[in-house]
Amino acid sequence: MQDVRAIILAGGKGTRLRPYTTVFPKPLVPIGDRPILEVVLRQLRHYGFRNVTLAVNHLADLIQAFFGDGSKLGLNIEYCLEDKPLGTAGSIALVKDPGENFLVMNGDLLTTLDYAAIVREHVQSGAAATIGVFPRDVRIDFGVLDVAEDGELVAYREKPRYEFLVSMGVNILHRSALDFIPRGEYLDIPTLMMRLKEAGRRVRTYRSACEWLDIGRPDDYERAVEEFERSRPKYLPSAPV
Repeated sequence: MQDVRAIILAGGKGTRLRPYTTVFPKPLVPIGDRPILEVVLRQLRHYGFRNVTLAVNHLADLIQAFFGDGSKLGLNIEYCLEDKPLGTAGSIALVKDPGENFLVMNGDLLTTLDYAAIVREHVQSGAAATIGVFPRDVRIDFGVLDVAEDGELVAYREKPRYEFLVSMGVNILHRSALDFIPRGEYLDIPTLMMRLKEAGRRVRTYRSACEWLDIGRPDDYERAVEEFERSRPKYLPSAPV
């Protein structure tokens, strides 16, 4: 993976994770004894990545001061600074020459995903983009009714459970996707993916038997801390435990 750049989106304010993000930028919120972004970077290093770009904005100086040039982690870290919010896809246009294929991911994920494997499958597929997906259950704690326009009951399901595939916040893009990202304009990843589809470009998904937690809300964060402490070697396979 030495020739594949990882672009990590680390510029958000993390408003859903307050009060934790009042002082720290979200990527520096600790998981155990280290920031979640350090866990992500160590995982990328384990899977062979060497070149990383951190897209930063909110409290960017703290992130730059903590990670520096990445040499302590065996990485070459560069930074691109948004002077205004550009969305999860808009900041990609700020990266100079990201390469033929490159990884774009959120900096606040706790996962056991094999990053090298998703890149390999993407490259072999020849797709313009590949989205890492994960199954999530949604349970409704009420009886759900289907009702006709005239008020007649059609169906009644007591506390139904649904399964959806959700985005992991991990994407692989081919260089051709850059043509759909206007420089300096706000654009998010879902809109970019649909632009690619509408233009006839192939967008694939990748699913593996990994574990994944999005650290978006306080209860998600607390669960991630517990999971990390319980299964530390699983999330830091190359690090001392």
